[in-house]
Amino acid sequence: MNPKISDFGMARIFTHNELEENTSRIVGTRGYMSPEYIIEGTFSIKSDVYSFGVLMLEIISGRKNNRLYKEDRVLNLVGYAWELWNEGGGLELMDPNLGDSCIKDQFLRCILVALLCVEENAADRPTMSDVISMLTSESMELAMPTKPAFYTERNVATAAIAR
Repeated sequence: MNPKISDFGMARIFTHNELEENTSRIVGTRGYMSPEYIIEGTFSIKSDVYSFGVLMLEIISGRKNNRLYKEDRVLNLVGYAWELWNEGGGLELMDPNLGDSCIKDQFLRCILVALLCVEENAADRPTMSDVISMLTSESMELAMPTKPAFYTERNVATAAIAR
């Protein structure tokens, strides 16, 4: 329950009329960097949204993103949250330290918002002002997320054979 925040705020490098920028050198912490930044070197105002979504999943689950969460395949926290959500088991993601102090509907809403933040396509991610509205207005209708970036369904045994 002690998140460490870094690499946020890179969107401040933009002027008011820019939506994205190409960088010549990629810097950041693996697991928090958006796919468009890692793959193309393109950083946009939605890159920080991706990082925030990962951080939010870490906070509500009490788990780190850089660990593997399935023995039979490579699955980070984002992928693990996605699978639990799709299987209707989102509450299994809850940090045990939250216990009875957590309101289940609010917890599930936090997972949904976090999964919207880690959408693979940057254009599909909400803005940070939309994220705040989603978290503070329970009456706001939320879209359903699609498969997040860096989700892998690859079987570890199959991957070992392929090498």
